[in-house]
Amino acid sequence: MDLRQLEHFLAVAEEQHFTRAARRVNIVQSGLSASIRALEEELGAPLFIRSTRRVDLTAAGRVLAEEARRVLAAAQGARDAVAAVQGLARGRLAIGTTHSLSPFVDLPALLARFHAAHPGVEIRLCQGGSDRLFEKLRDSRVDLAFVPMQPAPPPDVQATMLACEELVAACSHDHPLAGRKNVALGRLGRETFVDFQTDWGTRQLVDLAFARIRVERRTGFEVNDLPTALDLVALGLGIALVPEAIIAAHPADPHRPPLAVATLAPPEICWELGVAHAERGAGDGPVNPAAREFLALLESDRAAAAAA
Repeated sequence: MDLRQLEHFLAVAEEQHFTRAARRVNIVQSGLSASIRALEEELGAPLFIRSTRRVDLTAAGRVLAEEARRVLAAAQGARDAVAAVQGLARGRLAIGTTHSLSPFVDLPALLARFHAAHPGVEIRLCQGGSDRLFEKLRDSRVDLAFVPMQPAPPPDVQATMLACEELVAACSHDHPLAGRKNVALGRLGRETFVDFQTDWGTRQLVDLAFARIRVERRTGFEVNDLPTALDLVALGLGIALVPEAIIAAHPADPHRPPLAVATLAPPEICWELGVAHAERGAGDGPVNPAAREFLALLESDRAAAAAA
């Protein structure tokens, strides 16, 4: 077996779907299936239970998944060590990010600058919810992750706060809440909500706020991307609690009514964004030198923006 086969195997194990796994590892589905079959033949055991709807691990597959993660983490550690010696002439940088990053961090521009300075470093980028990204940090599948700070990072993950934004109620321009100030959170319990998936940090923050005041709310729409959420809100299908900067940065669309906002009464619900990395015991930042260099570039950008 080779490392690529193990990456293919873990992609299928985690996605529980061959098509999604093929997209994740950037390979045609037939090639992915052939790679898995070859691995099963070499090991002499079936690794997956296949059905029309999903793919589950066999007992042998569950054992292999644990070992595969250890092997791939060790291989990444070896790459990092070599990259450090070669002064970032080689290496890999894997970054995870939540959606809705653009008002706070211009990630595409940062990646472009990093690539221009270190063209030999392979860059990988993935999006996901907070829980999934923390899991990938701990398993060394990503070096850095831009994540909301709710839920709090696990004990073995270190994070630096980048932004703190008050949540506001986004609504359609003709909604009764449009333009109102100091709206009690409990008042919103009567509204239909447009929400993100339950593993998103913003969703968990909002769920916690309503749980604290013991008010139930109704989620009519559950989506996985911000533009769709804001389109549904603009068309009057529900409201959404989002950081105020998200609304300010949302581009006007001539085919959609404008958005409006209502501010909430104290105490404010603060949405925090951080950049996180796994803590490996050194206490001085990520192990991967490419990740340390990227963090230095991010900090330089933030310092320049603050001074402007």
